[in-house]
Amino acid sequence: MKLAILGTGKIVDEVLPVLKEINGIELSAILSTPRSLEKAQKLAEIYGISQASSDYDSILANPDVDTIYVALPNHLHYDYAKKALQAGKHVICEKPFTLTLAEFEDLVAIAEQRQLFLLEAITNQYLGNFSYVKENLPKLGDIKIVECNYSQYSSRYDAFKRGEIAPAFDPEKGGGALRDLNIYNIHLVVGLFGKPEMVHYLANMERGVDTSGMLIMDYGHFKCVCIGAKDCSADIRSTIQGNKGSVTILGPTNTMPEVNLSLNGQSMQLVNQNSLNHRMHDEFVAFQNIISNREYNNQKAALEHSRAVMEVLDAAIKSL
Repeated sequence: MKLAILGTGKIVDEVLPVLKEINGIELSAILSTPRSLEKAQKLAEIYGISQASSDYDSILANPDVDTIYVALPNHLHYDYAKKALQAGKHVICEKPFTLTLAEFEDLVAIAEQRQLFLLEAITNQYLGNFSYVKENLPKLGDIKIVECNYSQYSSRYDAFKRGEIAPAFDPEKGGGALRDLNIYNIHLVVGLFGKPEMVHYLANMERGVDTSGMLIMDYGHFKCVCIGAKDCSADIRSTIQGNKGSVTILGPTNTMPEVNLSLNGQSMQLVNQNSLNHRMHDEFVAFQNIISNREYNNQKAALEHSRAVMEVLDAAIKSL
């Protein structure tokens, strides 16, 4: 996989050393804004990236690029991913895939028409602890209650209150707690249980953006609440309760660092089946295999999961 990275933000700083160590991934290009070009050039020098540019067309024209990783602010995902697909490039897009379900479906249609791979970068679906939870769900009996809380006071919230609006708090740019922190909770729940029957979002709104909120998902036989907050904080954990026991995820749903399995009448079992690698390592190993080995069935399953999450997001926004 010959990869071009779009962006020079925090997530790019975090993922570059990870990508450098994965067999089969060649770092071919990095895109920045003109203002950040110097940083892109420094990253290119450090990680041996052959092209650093603020000209997207030149990267799309580069024959040494076959896959685009969209690591840009939320509102740019659709346009940049679409242009990459139209240029014949595979696309890996950061969460949330797009701002609307219609945008997502448009990207899928283009990818299918051109037989290109289209994947969403969402860490928890590829972690060992996610697989452990999914495998052990039957031990819990009939699921009754699911609660996820990813509440983390944002370093940008104080500036936001002063009127300095960063993209993470800009409703026009897909900002807000739902698409930032709560999206990991949604991916976890949908990955384990599929699409809910009903969705309703109760949000604390400031300046037109949800700074925190509770997403209610009704699965008929059990109820789920996903809490995401950027304006306050609490213990970050998630619990799945059944009539025969419970599973508690200790820590954020994007890393799932530890899992506690507690069955009725038995002692608790604390486990960690995540690899020792960085949280983004396993997903990019999977993407490399899917694209290089032309694993269309695995791509289809991943897209079906992403579609269900986008349907939840769409319903949540419409319920405000």
